[in-house]
Amino acid sequence: MNFVQWLNSLDEFLYELMSWLVFFPVTMVRILRHPLQTMDYAEAQLALPQDDQYRAAVSPPVFLILTLMVCQAIELTVFGVNPVVASRHGLAALVNDNTTLLLLRLMLFGMFPLVLATRMVRKSALDLDRETLKAPFYAQCYAVAPFALMLSLGASMTHLPVAAAAAIGLGIVAAAFLFYGLLQVRWFALKLDQSLPAAMLTASIGLIESIVFTVIIAALFAF
Repeated sequence: MNFVQWLNSLDEFLYELMSWLVFFPVTMVRILRHPLQTMDYAEAQLALPQDDQYRAAVSPPVFLILTLMVCQAIELTVFGVNPVVASRHGLAALVNDNTTLLLLRLMLFGMFPLVLATRMVRKSALDLDRETLKAPFYAQCYAVAPFALMLSLGASMTHLPVAAAAAIGLGIVAAAFLFYGLLQVRWFALKLDQSLPAAMLTASIGLIESIVFTVIIAALFAF
């Protein structure tokens, strides 16, 4: 790569990086206001040529990563050093800086899109492979991002030395689970053409599986 090509690559990278400052909040607002439509958008964009995908939003995996970076920034503001980073017990010894902590957080919250997308494909008439899994996984990356942000914000507020902060924080955590749970019920009902009770059962099993896997992974790094 010559110097001119390197400058062109740097130019594209800088524009992409700075454009996130605009399209990250735009994407977050779209998910909060119209979650199902935004999840449909995530899937539909994959049918377009790669250069035309997600022109008006941040792509779902990148959006999830950026959201988790915001979550980590909030946590660092409140706690300073995360307890997992400070710990040297078990697998937690592998998480020794903010970069590895972000990777751990991505693995934990990435488990939700993976499990729920896999469950959707298995409940449909499609064969489970890399292609059939990709679209629902991308849709679920959009869905889990505000859940992760609300969860992190609520949990951090419970540790603030303010009288009402704990109650507000727990309220935000409860709202996060309610938002995410109801969204999953509606999504499964729409995608699998199920009744609401059947979709609630399907979503509940998927959420329980996701939480179990996440707790197991988190426990390995806690001890």
